Amino acid sequence: MTGTETSPDDALALWPAPLAHGAVDATVTVPGSKSVTNRGLVLAALAAEPGWLRRPLRSRDTLLMAEALRAMGVGIEETIASNSAAPGEPGAPATGEAWRVIPAGLHGPATVDVGNAGTVMRFLPPVAALADGPVRFDGDARSHERPLHGVIDALRALGARIDDDGRGALPLTVHGNGSIDGGPVRIDASSSSQFVSALLLSGARFNQGVEVRHVGSTLPSMPHIRMTVDMLRSAGAAVDTPEAGGEPDVWRVAPSALLGRDLVVEPDLSNAAPFLAAALVTGGRVTIPDWPEHTTQPGDALREIFTEMGGSCELVTTADGTALTFTGTGRVRGIDVDLHEVGELSPVIAAVAALADSESVLRGIAHLRLHETDRLAALAKELNDLGGDVTETADGLRIRPRPLHGGIFHTYEDHRLATAAAVLGLTVDGVQVENVATTAKTLPDFPGLWTGMLDATPGAAPMPRG
Repeated sequence: MTGTETSPDDALALWPAPLAHGAVDATVTVPGSKSVTNRGLVLAALAAEPGWLRRPLRSRDTLLMAEALRAMGVGIEETIASNSAAPGEPGAPATGEAWRVIPAGLHGPATVDVGNAGTVMRFLPPVAALADGPVRFDGDARSHERPLHGVIDALRALGARIDDDGRGALPLTVHGNGSIDGGPVRIDASSSSQFVSALLLSGARFNQGVEVRHVGSTLPSMPHIRMTVDMLRSAGAAVDTPEAGGEPDVWRVAPSALLGRDLVVEPDLSNAAPFLAAALVTGGRVTIPDWPEHTTQPGDALREIFTEMGGSCELVTTADGTALTFTGTGRVRGIDVDLHEVGELSPVIAAVAALADSESVLRGIAHLRLHETDRLAALAKELNDLGGDVTETADGLRIRPRPLHGGIFHTYEDHRLATAAAVLGLTVDGVQVENVATTAKTLPDFPGLWTGMLDATPGAAPMPRG
């Protein structure tokens, strides 16, 4: 078992989602961003000097990334926040105070367990191509079904040797020889923007840099590519992008050394989604400290989306930084929205839409069929099993609100389905969430944070339920 991976017993457990007996009123401190933490680890591992990640996320995905880099020779020293609770217990630290990353000569032989982490399975093969020796990649059963062809084909075109038995997916072995030619490459990244980010993150270390040209249909999750570009530039890389006047769908990274940084990781705004949704569906108020004024995180779109669905938000600057307060009105409106760039928010938005007073259409998210599970099929089935009226469309979901009832909400080992189920349980009595422990993929001790939010609400603590 790796990091916060769940056991078979955890997977069989049913978690009674707490019912809210009033308007939620709480402040919730959300742990650090997985996307920033894992990008920061890769860039620090490829840098020419040691660097620091402060307030990184400690979750299954980030621990898998750290262990993979260690296996290839990178030094990562963790300083964990002082806490008397044992790891995994309520009250245990969800983030480390700091990780010191000490670059070293990348080498094999090494074995990498990717779990079911898209960032690990896609960001690290280019790093392995720079290693001296073979690096084998494998992971959970679902990881074998997730697309990886964009990275594999691109690395081969750039001069890397990869054995995958023609699958275009895991398991595979990258046979590194210490360097990679780099240069121009054409890929179809329409199934995952991570294909682009993977090549850009290591591109500065390629002999010729890298020019990535996307040749497929519209790219999903563009904010994540912008995040990659911003973090590369902060590490000293020269990056040309379409937004900066370059060619459409072309990104260039010049060959250069990368700087070791002292990076403070932002809170994970996508993981704030269920907590903000709690304010919306209960007509309450939730404050998220340290919400950045400017960010490339997709979760920042929640401010606009949830406001359109019936709430209001205020970003307040204090002596301690900025905080976002979101307030519900007691009414939840349906929405017609294109979530192509922020698809990871879709499960919680779908849960809120199922509790709205009018129909919703979520569009532009066909690529979610290739995530941790087929999220569109899973959401339709689980919401309908609770009495909903949800149909899949070619690129999304149509949700017609109906009175919902309790029942088991299956999560398919998908953390975002588990948090969506918790939102439903706030107003639907009897929702039982299968394998809520899967939230540890990106949000350690989610049940503790969730019940803590409800316990902090004066006079609105959930009733005990057996």
